[in-house]
Amino acid sequence: MDWLRKLPGFQQTPYGFEWRLLRLMPTVWVAGTLLPGLMSVAARFLITAGSAAEVARHIQLFDFVMIGLVVFTWTLVVTVSIGCVIVWLMKGPAYVADGFDVSHSDAPRP
Repeated sequence: MDWLRKLPGFQQTPYGFEWRLLRLMPTVWVAGTLLPGLMSVAARFLITAGSAAEVARHIQLFDFVMIGLVVFTWTLVVTVSIGCVIVWLMKGPAYVADGFDVSHSDAPRP
């Protein structure tokens, strides 16, 4: 039994934007992780106005926002990568499925 029999006459679509986007995802992941981290470190030197408790509260709030930005970036990278892989697989070769005889295929039931 030939499980992976390609569909005769199928013309494969060339890869396009999804491949370029998939190659860009590691760069987006690294930049989306390092930039908020560096901004969080810089906030410790730039946020100085107010009492010690206010400065600590502002820095903590800024850290939470940066953590949220990192999690959002990771989610975005995973979602876009999954979408690119799905499009890449869909543009691949088509395969013939095994036929399955349906008992009422000639005369459908009312």
